[in-house]
Amino acid sequence: MKTPEIGIAIVAPGGCAPDEAAVARGIARLQAQGATVHNYYDPEQTFQRFGGTDAGRLAQLNAAAADPDVQVVIALRGSYGISRILPDIDFERMADSGKLFVGYSDFTAFHMGLMAKTGRASFAGPMLCDDFTRDDPEQFTLDQLWSCLAGPTHTVTATAAGNAQLDVTGTLWGGNLAMLLHLLGTPYFPDIDGGILFLEDVNEHPYRVERMLLQLLHAGVLHRQHAVVLGDFSGYKLSPMDKGYDVDAMLAYVRQRLPVPVLTGLEFGHIRRRLTLPFGGLARLQSDAAGFSLQVSDYPTLSRA
Repeated sequence: MKTPEIGIAIVAPGGCAPDEAAVARGIARLQAQGATVHNYYDPEQTFQRFGGTDAGRLAQLNAAAADPDVQVVIALRGSYGISRILPDIDFERMADSGKLFVGYSDFTAFHMGLMAKTGRASFAGPMLCDDFTRDDPEQFTLDQLWSCLAGPTHTVTATAAGNAQLDVTGTLWGGNLAMLLHLLGTPYFPDIDGGILFLEDVNEHPYRVERMLLQLLHAGVLHRQHAVVLGDFSGYKLSPMDKGYDVDAMLAYVRQRLPVPVLTGLEFGHIRRRLTLPFGGLARLQSDAAGFSLQVSDYPTLSRA
């Protein structure tokens, strides 16, 4: 799928790029597909592990939001860093800019803050590193982005055994589980009733995933949702002490314990093949024992940004 002829800003509100040559390759790939790229990330301005000082990374976001030639703002990468600048982000300014903000992992904090402060939707989707910089990019992941941004609706399907029979409608929200927990009890945690909560994480042992889900339960968040949809939870390592406690055991427990249906099979997380999901869109989730479909509407698109 060819990239629309749009202005794309690259910002680094989190980590710096591990490979500067790869950044140039990703930008060139976007340009070759017809996009005009406005790169606000300067590798010479990196600070420690971050894509700049706190003030510098905030300035990147503000500059991208103010650029009249930019329609889409894509995060350079995740890692860590947005938490340090959350109190200084003018989310009203971000929302009023009309830009479509895209990222995942650490960028979950931006999605959460934007929704909590303004109600504006954004996009849990690919980042420059590594989605656009690979020698062999995953075309499905890139096509998902442009298809979703084009709108006016976005439909994803999944095949997975053991999911509950379900037909519900609500606000689609979520992202990285650890980042959600990190914001619980703060002004950056959106107040969502009747939502469809999607979650993923990486390098988190099944017991940690269970513990975080139970924290959402004890905090009263899960009682107010229609469903929890789990994406990829990989990268962990079991030990002999687990004695049979694995992802399947954890899943069986939380399905018994949580007050909402818990579905699996969402192609989202720290994986090459990844969906783009409108955080804050209106979603209809239809599920049975074989899988599910998720139809999302009522979110900003390139034609309505």
